[in-house]
Amino acid sequence: MTSSIFAAIFAFLTVAIMVWALKHLSAQLAVKYQETFTSSARTNLADMFLFIEPRQLFWLNMLTLLSVPFLVRIFLGSWIVGIIISIILSIIPRFAYKYLHTRRRRKFVHQLPDALNMIASSMQSGANISSAIEFMAEEMEAPIKQEFQLFQREQRLGVEFNTALDNMFKRIPEDEFQLVTAGMQISREVGGNLAEVLLRLSSTLRRKIEMEGKIDALTSQGKMQGVVMTLLPIFIGIVLYHMEPRSMGRIFTEPMGWALMALIFIMLTSGYLSIRKIVAIDV
Repeated sequence: MTSSIFAAIFAFLTVAIMVWALKHLSAQLAVKYQETFTSSARTNLADMFLFIEPRQLFWLNMLTLLSVPFLVRIFLGSWIVGIIISIILSIIPRFAYKYLHTRRRRKFVHQLPDALNMIASSMQSGANISSAIEFMAEEMEAPIKQEFQLFQREQRLGVEFNTALDNMFKRIPEDEFQLVTAGMQISREVGGNLAEVLLRLSSTLRRKIEMEGKIDALTSQGKMQGVVMTLLPIFIGIVLYHMEPRSMGRIFTEPMGWALMALIFIMLTSGYLSIRKIVAIDV
């Protein structure tokens, strides 16, 4: 009788310690995840000149991650699938930031030829480089407008011209813009006709962008084939699920079905990435 009481007390203390440790660890992980999410959101959004409160995005993200398993459980009857989808959604913001950064930088590069033409034309009309850049920044659209306006603010605060250009290149690390910054810095240091240099850079960049557009048009069929081949098995699975819900439903409720879904996901992802790698041509 005494040994049973001691065993019960020991089991109770063990469970209490485990619950306390799990609660303490989960609280630390939650705080760490919040700090990482808000810090990453603040940095990435500021780089893209999107002034959104990171804390609001964090709570919206948490609401989504916590509600998805319940919604999947209601509609598909599986907690595991809901948890897997929630985990996938938790890592999507990192790729979304990367995609938005890349898209913004490419738009900046596509605006460069027109911007350089405007600067060169203003300089040929008698304006200095600062006035020409200011006029261009007022007429152009974002993101090149935002970047050059920030470049001008840095100069007004006493930052040297070359240093301000280097700072802008750190924000837009594209090869085309590196060519522009190098040309402008060298022209200012050794002298020469900066307007002519900018016109030549504009012409070179325009031809490069046109070549990239032709390559994208020629490889678009291969990219679309990769998308179709990736989505086709998923579409067939949805059709089979509606035709035979009892048989196909086992893929969501049994361990073998979960393993099969993981294998399908890995194979589809690897196939899509392989096709993208094949059709990607660097100019």
